[in-house]
Amino acid sequence: MARFPQKLVMKVQMNGPKGRSKAMKVVVGVPGVISASLEGEDMNQIVVIGNEVDSFVLIKLLRKKIGFAELVSLGPVEEKETKSKETKPESGSELMAQPSIWAYPSSAPPLYPYEAGSSRA
Repeated sequence: MARFPQKLVMKVQMNGPKGRSKAMKVVVGVPGVISASLEGEDMNQIVVIGNEVDSFVLIKLLRKKIGFAELVSLGPVEEKETKSKETKPESGSELMAQPSIWAYPSSAPPLYPYEAGSSRA
């Protein structure tokens, strides 16, 4: 039986970027998490979207690893309505995206000629 994704909003006490990074690592390590983002005025809320994410386990892990954490809201994910507006350039020419081609350098070391039995003197 397929379940719809749910949205969890948690308030977490995080001290600086190191605490935010640690909290995000804990959150994305929980099974079923599809995405996680930081929100709020002080970036102290974590919004998690996932399928069958156990909110109790998630809060318990955050309290153990980070500190204070509380569940603010839990509910279904709101579907964003996409507006299909086709915009055409006014000049009549169509803009097309060009693919980026990246060439990576070879990682092989350079080869030098060497003759067996010869010595440099």
